[in-house]
Amino acid sequence: MQLLTISDLQTQFFTSHGVAHAVDGVSLHVDKGEPLAIVGESGCGKTMLALSIMRLVPSPPGKIVSGSIRLGDTELLTLPEKDMQRIRGNRIGMIFQEPMTSLNPVFKVGEQIAEALRLHRKLSQKDAKDMAVDMLHAVGIPEARRRAAAYPHELSGGMRQRVVIAMALACDPELVLADEPTTALDVTIQAQILELMMELQHKRQASVIYITHDLGVVAQTCTRVAVMYAGHIVEESPVEDIFHEPLHPYTKGLMRSVPRIDQDQTLRPISGLVPNLYDLPTGCRFHPRCPYAMDKCREQAPELVRDGSRRVRCWLHAS
Repeated sequence: MQLLTISDLQTQFFTSHGVAHAVDGVSLHVDKGEPLAIVGESGCGKTMLALSIMRLVPSPPGKIVSGSIRLGDTELLTLPEKDMQRIRGNRIGMIFQEPMTSLNPVFKVGEQIAEALRLHRKLSQKDAKDMAVDMLHAVGIPEARRRAAAYPHELSGGMRQRVVIAMALACDPELVLADEPTTALDVTIQAQILELMMELQHKRQASVIYITHDLGVVAQTCTRVAVMYAGHIVEESPVEDIFHEPLHPYTKGLMRSVPRIDQDQTLRPISGLVPNLYDLPTGCRFHPRCPYAMDKCREQAPELVRDGSRRVRCWLHAS
């Protein structure tokens, strides 16, 4: 059963340099209890897609221009802001990329978790604080009651990330958006956080969207992956298929750029640069960097077409 359905979403930024098409015609769905990955280089639109779902696009200059985002039977884009505030942190939780930017430095971490519980679950101050301690314990923080009385700067990076996860999960949301949840952490802590995320997802049966550029995270945590490039989804596939046989040239380039211990260790980056969103190439947006580019690729933009259980935006796979 589909929990989240996004249809032809357009999010643009209107600046003195022109209009940037940050999210351009994205259609996507997430099933109940499903872990989905959205991958791509920095600047491809991953985070802006998550902020669009939360209706937190910075405005001005950003604006959701058109499209549809449905959470169950609720159309999020037409909800009054007051109703949307009831959904943020309650039905949808978000784990931001850098914990220090999402935690208030002047409030104790337990108070910050308790605030969401008081707001959405209407708990008393004491019950909210007790539940906040329980959430810190659930995400693997030792001496949870003592840590609840700490300020963010008194905790390590791994601890802060666990606090952010506890905040996102405190109200038992149906959907969790995890924006690069392990980027700032060392390898050991990364593994612990991912294991924690998977365990909590299975226990709570929440849908999770992992926004990442790390294909290792995708392989470990997700069942399906959508690849974004310059505001578009260029490929969507079950994880096993995309690792064994990527269809889009961009996805193939991402796979080749990951070092593997069973192959030559020479890094093979994708040639060229990510296009300027204010001045996008004609035709296929990847054609200036694509080794398979044809005249048609330069002249006409391909549609996202279905290929079995997969979707791909490339003239090489157009029927």
